[in-house]
Amino acid sequence: MPSLCRDCLATFESHARCPECRSPRVRSHPELFSLNIAHMDCDAFYASVEKRDNPELASKPVIIGGGKRGVVSTACYVARIRGVRSAMPMFQALKLCPDGVVVPPRMNAYVEASRAIREMMLELTPEIEPLSLDEAFMNLAGTERLHGRPPAVMLARLIKRMKDELGLTGSIGLSHNKFLAKVASDLEKPKGFSVIGVAETQEFLQDKPVKLIWGVGAVSQASLAKAGIHTFTDLLRWELEDLTARFGSLGTRLYHLARGEDRRRVSAHEPVKSISKETTFFEDTGNLELLDGHLWRLAEQVADNAKARGLAGQVVTLKLKKSNFQSLTRRLSLRDSTQLADVIYRTARGLFDQVASEAPFRLIGTGISGLVSADDADRAGDLLDPDAGKRSDIERATDSIREKFGKSAIRKGRALR
Repeated sequence: MPSLCRDCLATFESHARCPECRSPRVRSHPELFSLNIAHMDCDAFYASVEKRDNPELASKPVIIGGGKRGVVSTACYVARIRGVRSAMPMFQALKLCPDGVVVPPRMNAYVEASRAIREMMLELTPEIEPLSLDEAFMNLAGTERLHGRPPAVMLARLIKRMKDELGLTGSIGLSHNKFLAKVASDLEKPKGFSVIGVAETQEFLQDKPVKLIWGVGAVSQASLAKAGIHTFTDLLRWELEDLTARFGSLGTRLYHLARGEDRRRVSAHEPVKSISKETTFFEDTGNLELLDGHLWRLAEQVADNAKARGLAGQVVTLKLKKSNFQSLTRRLSLRDSTQLADVIYRTARGLFDQVASEAPFRLIGTGISGLVSADDADRAGDLLDPDAGKRSDIERATDSIREKFGKSAIRKGRALR
């Protein structure tokens, strides 16, 4: 059986250990050297960057997020073992993990690391489809002739370079389409390298829960459960016409994914269309002060991401989800594109005030779209708000201080709500 050593990159017929370096980190699979669609997902990316940049954190449970009244952005695997999860209220995370080290996010550092990884990917293939700062699809079809080695070997080399040169780890999913490649990358995290071949696709999927499908959340799962659909095997009992009639375009998608079929191409050079952040509460809340605090922190995160990417948005969006899972979305187009947290927050807060009476909510989020270069953003001013320019100058000055002295050097009072 074709085999690959993930440490020395030697290829050989199946062995428990690498015959060259004796490493046990061997990946064997009948189709290992014939598959070419990959998904790379960094392991606890934000937390890993923080541990790399501050070795004192290496063995500690690191939680990225706000203060005690904030929420968890992400957590390292040490903290995850204790039960800490993304979007969890910080007070609850610290109850589960009282020795957790809370670190405010540093978007500039994460964007810089992401760019370095992207450059390494581009050495393998120009066909890269980023999903976020820390994950991307790659199509390596036809690259064996260029590199002289199969895609699987080059992917193992990528992960090795990330560790050796950047001090970061990632997990690889290798398969024959995007859906299965993404599923595979989650199978053995962290530091995983999983393969799902053509021949095993049906057997692999048959008893898996439908929540394995990216985008099938709690609401979709509940709708499917009412129809008696819990697993991929359940989906196989339905005809295409019946699934489509009951679930619309989702039904069509489910029909094909249940059979391991995904004809989507890896879309290289797909531009970023929006930047958004959201948080889900463990308990529905109608506390307006609490919701306002969350809205400000989310606006700050969106602004930090936009500033790090050199982008600005012309449309601000507010997203809410009610206790009955009904989604509410409101948008407002701006006269001038923005990347300022103050503008994003004030616009989103105005949209929120229009629907606040429909509380309680289980989710709140905000974002910007209609993205453009930030070169000419936030320059027109607002005649109806003479203090807008002053607040803009203060935010820019605050950014400079935080870049020099750390994210927590200055914090607005509303961020503590």
